[in-house]
Amino acid sequence: MKRIIVGISGASGAVYGVRALEMLKAMDDVETHLVVTRAAEKTIHFELSMDPMDVRRLADAHYDVEDVGAAIASGSFEAAGMLVAPCSVHSLAAIANSLADNLLVRAADVTLKERRRLALMVRESPLHLGHIRAMQGVTEMGGVIAPPVPAFYTRPGSLEDVINQTVARSLELVGVDPGDYLKRWGQTNCRYC
Repeated sequence: MKRIIVGISGASGAVYGVRALEMLKAMDDVETHLVVTRAAEKTIHFELSMDPMDVRRLADAHYDVEDVGAAIASGSFEAAGMLVAPCSVHSLAAIANSLADNLLVRAADVTLKERRRLALMVRESPLHLGHIRAMQGVTEMGGVIAPPVPAFYTRPGSLEDVINQTVARSLELVGVDPGDYLKRWGQTNCRYC
């Protein structure tokens, strides 16, 4: 069983985190551990008209963002990787500077210190130099910055196609084989393409 930590922060694009949880739930060999920030709860409600508790139910385990003593806050908790989808600039900056004052940032910090896979779907545009420096810092520590940028070579027919492709690619970055959720260049077998 592969453990994946999913963080959802307050940036626009809560659908990315929700879709990641839905994809992971369909995989028999993956166990998900979820942490949602307070700002993300508001974004989930506003953008998706969902109750944050319904999002939590998609995960095998979920934790309060203030519980910095939770299992995922420890390096002894075995996890293959962590995806933050979406990742706000606030969370990005905190991760880049090891300011682990909440569980999402602490879990990301632990992921980096244990040399595990960390992918941040940073959702901000345009970027100023401070944002770019924070991305550089995370990259230098071993994390991957994976903004949710559409891949048009897949010829998406809907917004759902764009979301599925973007999330599947991000899951691959944290060590999960997305199978036919991902349309690869030169291949046509894809569940949603």
